[in-house]
Amino acid sequence: MNFSDKIKYQREQNHLTQKELAELVGVSQRAIAAYESSGTIARISTMRKLAHALNVSYDYLKHDEITDPSYGIEKMDYIDEVNGQLGEKGARDINEILEANRALFAGGELDEEAKDAFYQAVTKAYLSCKMEAKKTFGRKKKNTEMESDS
Repeated sequence: MNFSDKIKYQREQNHLTQKELAELVGVSQRAIAAYESSGTIARISTMRKLAHALNVSYDYLKHDEITDPSYGIEKMDYIDEVNGQLGEKGARDINEILEANRALFAGGELDEEAKDAFYQAVTKAYLSCKMEAKKTFGRKKKNTEMESDS
């Protein structure tokens, strides 16, 4: 199933009209129609909003080969948290980190509480490192600017 098919199918499963979905996401009805019929792919930020509105994961909408709408849904809150603090690049980075570590759960059953604790710890570490890097690189840049002014 491709992005267009998934949007239309999930919208219908949620008993939403194109107009209702558009209002939930903050786009025009015409945009929803284009996503469903013309092969237009939503921007990443819009795709995240679509995932939330349709109660599916971002990974499901983004990747044609993922057929389970709930695949990766447990990490969406953490990705949104990073997106809110660091923007889209940070959200992409943490998604890649969390996805790369998905193999840790392979072959065994890990309860949702343990997965959540793992995602929370990784997200906290990622944000902490990024914020420290901003401070460090910010100081270096300021010191360099000060030296060049002398």
